[in-house]
Amino acid sequence: MAKIICVLYDDPVDGYPKTYARDGLPKIDHYPGGQTFPSPKAIDFQPGTLLGSVSGELGLRKYVESLGHTFVVTADKDGPDSVFEKELHDAEIVISQPFWPAYLTAERITKASRLKLALTAGIGSDHVDLQAAINRGITVAEVTYCNSISVSEHVVMMILGLVRNYIPSYQWVVKGGWNIADCVARSYDVEGMHVGTVAAGRIGLAVLRRLKPFDMYLHYHDRHRLPDTVEKELNVTWHDTVEDMVKVCDVVTINCPLHPETENLFNEKMLSKMKRGAYLVNTARGKICDRDAVARALESGQLAGYAGDVWFPQPAPKDHPWRTMPHHGMTPHISGTSLSAQARYAAGTREILECWFEGRPIREEYLIVDGGKLAGAGAHSYSTGNATAGSEEAERFKNDLR
Repeated sequence: MAKIICVLYDDPVDGYPKTYARDGLPKIDHYPGGQTFPSPKAIDFQPGTLLGSVSGELGLRKYVESLGHTFVVTADKDGPDSVFEKELHDAEIVISQPFWPAYLTAERITKASRLKLALTAGIGSDHVDLQAAINRGITVAEVTYCNSISVSEHVVMMILGLVRNYIPSYQWVVKGGWNIADCVARSYDVEGMHVGTVAAGRIGLAVLRRLKPFDMYLHYHDRHRLPDTVEKELNVTWHDTVEDMVKVCDVVTINCPLHPETENLFNEKMLSKMKRGAYLVNTARGKICDRDAVARALESGQLAGYAGDVWFPQPAPKDHPWRTMPHHGMTPHISGTSLSAQARYAAGTREILECWFEGRPIREEYLIVDGGKLAGAGAHSYSTGNATAGSEEAERFKNDLR
């Protein structure tokens, strides 16, 4: 029998919810483009409930234990004394989320001599050292598309929030003020602005589609160019380099995976090529941006605003400069873990586990690494190598709370 470690984020501070704001979820049965939703044989949870925290357990315990497997669920993931580290040595499967990543570094993979499957409940497997997984023949899989629309909605919200100066305006209300001039001194319309996405995959393309009705000029860079019909439909301009695109954009949104080719892509040099007063939104991965360069660009006015919900490491230490830099709209990593998205990624995790235990092929679009090489979505989106270096800093967040 297998041992499965499932690393999830903590429950709400007031305890696991007994009731919810809404009764259920809207009926949606497929993704844009026709890819079907996850299709496990059964689920043991109610869609619309909190599944991504430790008490939610992704709705998996009944299924996993019915097969006789050991199921360890924890939020304690960082440092040598963490539950994750102590339980890892004989685990066959590790399930983790991008929002509270259990970093599977080369060192940890070496310790996990029985590890065969690293499964991401969500999208983005950069918290796994993909090169080490390739070398060891470990399968890496994720629930592709499960929260792409969720993230694209978050991107649009953040763009509007930054450009319209929403957060400071809200804060004046909370403080009891009516400071209209203070609110609008940094408020603009998005109409007529040029917006570009770094990558136009499922998330980036969904962002472009949602911004088109705002009468913005649309741009993108991607190593896989969109079909000509889509470019004409959206009236979107392709750029063969990121540098070429950012020069003309008032707003740039980052929607590419993190791998060695994109790590620190937005460094001091790239930020200097952007228009003065441009806005940068990053819901992809924190390590795609140079942490300190972003803070300096906001302080100097090179950037008018930065928003995102991705950090490095995660969770971010309390002294992370993105918590206190000016003109930011940061959130914890929440864009892809709405209650709507959780129902899909929990079902997708169950589907992958069913395939694994029954010896059936995992969907090609869910695969990142398989058979000692990049596969499926991984071959399309990633490059070989490792992007986990520095992840041990996540332990500082735990130490901050002591």
